[in-house]
Amino acid sequence: MKYAKLGNSELMVSRICMGCMGFGDAKNGQHSWTLDEEHSREIIRRGLELGVNFFDTAIGYQSGTSEQYLGRTLRDAARRDDVVVATKFVPRTQEEINAGITGQQHIERLLNKSLSNLGMDYVDLYIYHMWDYQTPLYDIMDGLNRMVKAGKARYIGISNCFAWQLAKANALAEKEGFAKFVSVQGHYNLIFREEEREMAKLCAEDNIAMTPYSSLAGGRLSKHPGETSKRLEEDSYARFKYDATTEQDAIIIDRVAELADKHGVTMTEISLAWLLTKVTAPVVGATRLHHIEGAAKAVDLTLSDSEIAYLEEMYVPHKLVGVMAQNTPEAAKEKHVWGTGNQKLDD
Repeated sequence: MKYAKLGNSELMVSRICMGCMGFGDAKNGQHSWTLDEEHSREIIRRGLELGVNFFDTAIGYQSGTSEQYLGRTLRDAARRDDVVVATKFVPRTQEEINAGITGQQHIERLLNKSLSNLGMDYVDLYIYHMWDYQTPLYDIMDGLNRMVKAGKARYIGISNCFAWQLAKANALAEKEGFAKFVSVQGHYNLIFREEEREMAKLCAEDNIAMTPYSSLAGGRLSKHPGETSKRLEEDSYARFKYDATTEQDAIIIDRVAELADKHGVTMTEISLAWLLTKVTAPVVGATRLHHIEGAAKAVDLTLSDSEIAYLEEMYVPHKLVGVMAQNTPEAAKEKHVWGTGNQKLDD
């Protein structure tokens, strides 16, 4: 495994981040393909063996059971100082807004619940999961800064935002002396490269780490044409994101398969080796041991400039899909795509 500094932080993270959305009690989530605790622990332990020290979860994943599985496993299998744990919070619910709960109060309540789920005193990275158009930005940045000052979060990150939003938030933080976002987790992979328009340039300019999700496009970049899996069949959200561009994406996926055969490696390794030339640490979901094993191998695979160009040349612009397509003031009042994740919070 190789490691890199996470943006302007002091965190040294593995070049592969284990995404934990696939862990958690399926009865408490929206995904039928999530793993129970026994199988989640097996994959987390294997990641640790392979040198993965960076783990990404969220309070909204299976109503916090993903956090619980991760926290219990890490307590048993690793020293706290040896791992980097990231979790996320979602916007205030309409009920909270009606009750007068401020953005600062909301952040503290959700972080306290996440820390309880994880069984930890602090998280290394606390991530603003989705832009909250109904809460003043000052309240968000102030609330996050308070958590950093309290020692409950070492650094803060952001997910599912536009470049102008990240720039505006960090400018406010600079003005007010608040903690700045050190990382951004956006939707970015070989068949969805819209982050290259503005976000990648901003991150390069300001040394903000990119840790993209959907790094294998819901499995599409790891499967030969015709191959399938339980997740490909049952993950309706991934189908929503990618089915509309199946034909144009297939050309690129065929090239991934071609280069995988040429190198004698998996398509996962090719796809991630490409992404590793662009970002600090892609978030890679794993629901099988070979998923994390293939991801770890990608760190040691080097693609030539001509191979990178070959993978990139057939890309055409894509419409925004998924969370970002819903990241508008008009959609802010609608139910969050992952649910609020905080219905069971104790007062």
